[in-house]
Formats: sequence, structure tokens, C-alpha cells
Amino acid sequence: MSSRLHAVALRCIAGASGVTGVREITSGASQSLWAFDALTTQGVVPLIVRSARLWSAEAQAGSAGMAAEAALLRLAAAGGVPVPALRGELTPEDGLGEGYVMQRLEGETRGPRILRDSAFDAVRPQLAAQCGAIMARIHALPRASLPPLRTAFAHDEALGWAERLRAGGSVRPVLAWALRWLLDHAPAPQGDAVLVHADFRNGNLMVGPEGICGVLDWELAHLGDPMEDLGLFCMNAWRYGHIDQPAGGLGSREALFAGYAGVAGMPVDAARVHWWEVFGTFKWCVSCDSMGRAFSTGADPALERAAVGRRASESELELLHLLAPRN
Repeated sequence: MSSRLHAVALRCIAGASGVTGVREITSGASQSLWAFDALTTQGVVPLIVRSARLWSAEAQAGSAGMAAEAALLRLAAAGGVPVPALRGELTPEDGLGEGYVMQRLEGETRGPRILRDSAFDAVRPQLAAQCGAIMARIHALPRASLPPLRTAFAHDEALGWAERLRAGGSVRPVLAWALRWLLDHAPAPQGDAVLVHADFRNGNLMVGPEGICGVLDWELAHLGDPMEDLGLFCMNAWRYGHIDQPAGGLGSREALFAGYAGVAGMPVDAARVHWWEVFGTFKWCVSCDSMGRAFSTGADPALERAAVGRRASESELELLHLLAPRN
């Protein structure tokens, strides 16, 4: 790997003479990630190379693709969204598959630490509003400049995940009930589709002393309803135990919505956000159930699959809470 990254550094980084500190990043990465430092005449340049894992065509179906991710990083940076700077794209000659090279940011990505570490006490109260403002900037990126992406609104997404649930063969009454609610209440498209990150959550954000310094993992990006990002951000699964802080465990929905409205120039549709929060919880439950079955059948013996699979019951309980009648 070091020799391949050496060649990449020579091509992508001006004045590079070699690499050091090569290490794989494995925690929570759905794609292949390697960290390394490029040695240059001006000093050390910290970098990450991100490339596609050799998944099945079915597993890659929802992914925007590496070329699209690279294009989105360029566009997001130009639009004021904090992202790692793109330093180059991989070529077939690199022998690393499809992917790109980006700046390695300094900060914390682990959600529980962001919520509990005293190092973030000063900035934590501002993070919910900051997240809302960043989402608004993402949704405002010019449609004409975007790479080719799939378009999916609420009803489309619910139908797609209903098929995944049926294909898995699990019998879960709570999921069946939630699916019926989702299909019955799916909001119709309002206005043009915008760029949606679709995985904007605590855990995919790099946080430093000044706040959010990087929005990561753009692989699920597509065109759709801007309220999707706000709803998924509020899912209980990404609050890491801070259930009284619905905006990613970081703050209130009111703070998140105010941050969004302040940049977007329009109020948030809370009912649509609620639908997407229910959908995100449903989708996560289906995913957890799938991982649990993969472990129990021996298709994937990784203990991580078993650990995630048990969380299906948590999501069922959350769906019951989200869909309970309100007075």
C-alpha cells in the first residue's frame, strides 16, 4: 500500500517526495479509508485516500459513486460547506480502485465523545444551529452544477425500503405497521428536488474547537426533499443516549430549525421533518434486522453485525414512540 500511495502523492501533491504514517481506518467506514502523510519540501501534508470497497452490485446500488462524491466535495467547498479539500482523484494506474484523495482534518468524529468530552463543552451549545445552517447551504447548491444523481422523494424511498423488508423475509409487526403509516402519510414533492446529503448525522461530522469543520461520507447523496436531512438528523439512534436533545443529541429541534431558517430564508416544515424521522428509524430498523440475520445465518460472521443487529428492537420501540397518538 505504501508504494501505491507514494505514487499517488507524487501525482497529486506538489513537491511530494514520499509518504509516511500509512494506516488503515476501519472504525465505521463503509468504504476503504487509508490515512497517510505526504512529505514535501514545504512540510508534511496530512491526507486520506477514500476508495470503493468491492461490494456486490446490490450493495452499491444506493451509492452516489466515487466520481460523484469527489464532484460534490468540490461544489460543497465552493458553496461554503465545511468539507475536506479534494486533492486529486484516483486513476486505474494507481491500483487502488475508484476513489479520491482529500485533506485529513483534525478533530473528532465519534458521536459519544462529541457529546460527552469536556473539550467540546464551549462549542456544543452552538452545534445544533450550526448543523441547520450547513444543511441549508447544502440544499442551496446549484442544481445545474451537480453530478448525475438519483432522484427520490418520500413515497419512492418508502417503496424502496418496503421491498428490502420483503426481500429479507423477516416478520416484524411494528415494521409492517410503520410502513403502512409511511405510505399513507408520505408527503408529496414540493418544489424542485435539491441536493440531499442523506446521512448528515452526529458521527459523520468532524468537530473541532471552533465547531463543525467537516461534513463527511457523501455516498448516499441524492436529489430530493430538503426536509429529509433534518428528519434523519433527529433520529434517536444518533443521539447516543442523549434522548432529551433531539437534534443529534446536540440540542433542540428549535435550535436546529432556527439555524436552517436563518440561512435558507424560509421556515422548516415540521410535519415533513417528522415523516423523515419516522422513515429514517424504519430504514435503520430494516438495516439492523438485515445485519442480525446475516450473522445468525453465518452469511457474515463479524461480531459487529451481531452488535448492530440487536438494535432492531431499539428502533421498533422508537417507532412505537414516534407513531403514538398525540393529544
